[in-house]
Amino acid sequence: MDQEYERRLLKQINHQNLPEGQLAKSGGATCSPLSVKSGDRFIPTRAGSNWCINFHYANENCQSPNQNHRSKDAGSDTGKDTVAYAALLRNELLGAGIESVPDLHTEDRRHTVFSQDTHSLFRYTVHTKRVPFDSGNEVSPYSLSPLSNKSHKLLRSPRKPARKISKIPFKVLDAPELQDDFYLNLVDWSAGNLLSVGLGACVYLWSACTSQVTRLCDLSVDGDSVTSVCWNERGSLVAVGTHKGYVQIWDAAGGRKLTSLEGHSARVGALAWNGEQLSSGSRDRVILQRDVRTPPSAERRLQGHRQEVCGLKWSPDHQHLASGGNDNKLLVWNSSSLLPMQQYSDHLAAVKAIAWSPHQHGLLVSGGGTADRCLRFWNTLTGQPLQSTDTGSQVCNLAWSKHANELVSTHGYSQNQILVWKYPSLNQVAKLTGHSYRVLYLAVSPDGEAIVTGAGDETLRFWNVFSKTRCTKESKSVLNLFTRIR
Repeated sequence: MDQEYERRLLKQINHQNLPEGQLAKSGGATCSPLSVKSGDRFIPTRAGSNWCINFHYANENCQSPNQNHRSKDAGSDTGKDTVAYAALLRNELLGAGIESVPDLHTEDRRHTVFSQDTHSLFRYTVHTKRVPFDSGNEVSPYSLSPLSNKSHKLLRSPRKPARKISKIPFKVLDAPELQDDFYLNLVDWSAGNLLSVGLGACVYLWSACTSQVTRLCDLSVDGDSVTSVCWNERGSLVAVGTHKGYVQIWDAAGGRKLTSLEGHSARVGALAWNGEQLSSGSRDRVILQRDVRTPPSAERRLQGHRQEVCGLKWSPDHQHLASGGNDNKLLVWNSSSLLPMQQYSDHLAAVKAIAWSPHQHGLLVSGGGTADRCLRFWNTLTGQPLQSTDTGSQVCNLAWSKHANELVSTHGYSQNQILVWKYPSLNQVAKLTGHSYRVLYLAVSPDGEAIVTGAGDETLRFWNVFSKTRCTKESKSVLNLFTRIR
């Protein structure tokens, strides 16, 4: 052993063995580091400390725009499992009492799970009273599961399948000579699953069952061209409007022309069937209503627009006709009067896009052109406007889903997009792109599940946008007798 180290060690031992009085005297004379007893570790004093440890979860707003965009588009089971796991953690750690998984497609879905406590995720507190595990008698006290009753309910709650809309068309067809004209209506889908398309001077029929294409008529021999096509409700007759103002009725099965109706002095850009009656709107600002079973002389002339009539739609109850014109007016006619019963002038551009709701009686939606860009909803029973939304681009077509309270709109300048809307919240369910020109033409399949869109890029694109299942909720009222049947 080193002599110097041994000397210092003995001096320390002797110093510690001194009496208390002598230690005080020697401490006053010299203040040596050896006089302080110390160890080789630092042990902090924890007495009186307030241990309240909070682990803050990251807010979604702190994510990058790309991450937010991906999270919005991820309507998959993974996102649903993430929400369920977050709710499960809150139940077990914070006692949140969440019993069902929130819907991912609600407007404020990000705040549903964390709505009760937005300050901290974990908070360590001392509970003076413990709640029995088997409260509510939902889970057996002998269960080996470490989860609480609320968490068991959460895991057993039914999960609604995520809505998935493909952003890629399932079929694309070439449509040469499909005109890029906002005021024409050149595509329609029949109840017999036949698609009629006006290409230049010809009308072609495409079978969705066999994909067979047939040419129905050719107007080039008369120096005319097709400006509109429309099927009747049974899908047996197709009306063809021409540039010279004629309306031809064709038998699709036989491939022969039944009649040719005169009366318009300019092109016929809009057609609408109502049973055996056919309404036609023209650039001559006149709407003609004719029964195809009677002589052509029996007609009704509706005059209310000051410019070209570019949109016509009959209501589902066959009682009212809605017409839109290039004069920015939306008119509603009944079946007995020659004057419009209602007139709406809120649009700032041409009104071509018109659609009646099949789910709510008297609900009408219309869309304006480039200078307007708005969807406007009307209650035709009271004549009052309901709500409106700016789509950001020219509205070319509108169509309601047959099974759900949703609608689809096609757009032109400047985004050339297809939007699926939820009504009445007007939340966008999907945004579809692919056309390089204005999406001027739209038709819905007879089963109500698919749509076809046409544009000036000379293509027809088929999309699956609607679901066949009805989104109706069963009434829980005691007046609903069907809920009482056992």
